[in-house]
Amino acid sequence: VGREPDRIGRLDGVPAAARDQANRLLLGDRREQLLVRRLALLRPLPAGPLEASRRVRLAGVEAALRGLNRLSERLAAPGLPRAYLLGLDPRGDGRAVVALGNPDRSAAVLTYVPGMTSDLADAPDELGRAARVLQRCAALGPGEEAAAVLWLDYDAPDFLTEAAGPRQAEDAGPALHRFQEGLRAAHEGSPARQTVLGHSYGSLVVGAAARDHGLSADALVFVGSPGVGVDHATELRMRAGEVWSSTAPDDVIRLARPPDELARRALLAGTPLGPALAVLDPHAERLWFGADPSAPGFGGRRFPSAPHGHTGYWDPDNPALDGMARIVLGR
Repeated sequence: VGREPDRIGRLDGVPAAARDQANRLLLGDRREQLLVRRLALLRPLPAGPLEASRRVRLAGVEAALRGLNRLSERLAAPGLPRAYLLGLDPRGDGRAVVALGNPDRSAAVLTYVPGMTSDLADAPDELGRAARVLQRCAALGPGEEAAAVLWLDYDAPDFLTEAAGPRQAEDAGPALHRFQEGLRAAHEGSPARQTVLGHSYGSLVVGAAARDHGLSADALVFVGSPGVGVDHATELRMRAGEVWSSTAPDDVIRLARPPDELARRALLAGTPLGPALAVLDPHAERLWFGADPSAPGFGGRRFPSAPHGHTGYWDPDNPALDGMARIVLGR
């Protein structure tokens, strides 16, 4: 580990403790990389597009530094669950893979894939969402050892124009596939129940990985999904009954329809038969990236969410949080 920390730290299938040790050795170097980028961006430019771009990039680097500092504080925090740093890359928007609890020894392991705009600056908050599921698991199953992993090892879209296409989700598929295989290979004792959860654009990452590469998982969970790249749960290559979804009644993601579908609906709305045709619409369950995984026709299983918008699935009073925890525990 000490000789090749950069190689060991990102190698899937290596025990979590070894990866954590290697990546902690690299923390100082990762922070130094961001500080060098910050220093290079501090020199002002003449007013114009280049200066505006510099300011945006400088703000991004400073936000990444704050995120890295908060992650470092969590890694140094005493008590349980212990945090394991399984991956860290400050390049671009920054990436991080962090486990709460040891996934090699836990009977239940959650991998959480966040969505659009997620980066190193957001990693501590996204890790907090994984922590809330883990806390609810502990409340529902006292004595059952569980772990939760934030998997932010892909280039999440920064803008709606990027999120409108599946490329970044499809590019992430091989890495998520390898990570899940690595979790299974490094696990000690009886195989863990592995659950992969995707939120928003992250649900497309999970769906595309399962569809194109297969995922070493016992359950897939989608929350606030714009579609997962397939029209039916069977295309995800999962065991029957282990594809789950929840969409809040007030989640704006329900409006994420393809442009041609939006145009067709607008046209129908202007006709006398529009309301009747809408009821009979065979495309009513389609979202931007395929069939709505929370719709009855998708073939998955649904669990409830209260009206908490697009990001409230982890709120303490939302039944969706209980649903996620019960799925992780296999209940």
